[in-house]
Amino acid sequence: MPFDIDAAAAALVEARRTGKRLDALPEGARPGSEAEAYAVQDAIARILGPVAGWKVGAPGPAAAPARAALHADTIFVEAETLPASLFHVIGAEAEIAYRFGRDLPPEAGPYDREAVLAAVVTMHPAIEIADTRFATFGAVDAHSQRADQQNHGVLVLGPGLTDWHGLDPVTQPVRLAIDGTVLHDHVGGNSAVDPVRLLVWLANEGARSLGGIKAGQVVTTGSCTGTDFVTAPTRIVAELPGLGSVALAIG
Repeated sequence: MPFDIDAAAAALVEARRTGKRLDALPEGARPGSEAEAYAVQDAIARILGPVAGWKVGAPGPAAAPARAALHADTIFVEAETLPASLFHVIGAEAEIAYRFGRDLPPEAGPYDREAVLAAVVTMHPAIEIADTRFATFGAVDAHSQRADQQNHGVLVLGPGLTDWHGLDPVTQPVRLAIDGTVLHDHVGGNSAVDPVRLLVWLANEGARSLGGIKAGQVVTTGSCTGTDFVTAPTRIVAELPGLGSVALAIG
């Protein structure tokens, strides 16, 4: 039986719109490969509208990266509070994000580190909330999770820093506090180690099927703190000294 991309996309979009969670994707609509998972992501992107950003990450310094296209309805700039009703689960992560000031069309590549960073206009502290359209977080197969925007809930950006060129994300200090208790306080912490490698991959490969990175899009580059699951009401604060801080109350 051929894989039904449209049925997978429709099920995930319906779960997103109604809040009714899925036990699994329908038979015949469960991706069996990275390519099929990305095809579902892309079909969802065509339903939800213009891509406003991306999340990208990798489980190790030499591991292949993975991406998810994000949309304006889940990207918030300096949002102070969000309602708990937006979430099924709340997985708090401190991240580093980059906003691009010009297009990086795939046909003009390949791009090296310098070319990709030259297109960045601001660097941001960020909080990503991991969430799921499935009934139980992490219970379905990895390809289904990838199809579901790689467990994306919302992205909250702190103020953008224009004079960011002296900051090294590999040695960036990061603190994450939940309800006033510091859970993480260390240097670096991204499983990919070097977030810029992820940006280069996204520009050259990951974003290709959706037209590449576009001016105005923001790219968040994976958790520096792992994922801490919390319950509402809660207040999450991510501090990245030299880059800035961002706080989010969920209630």
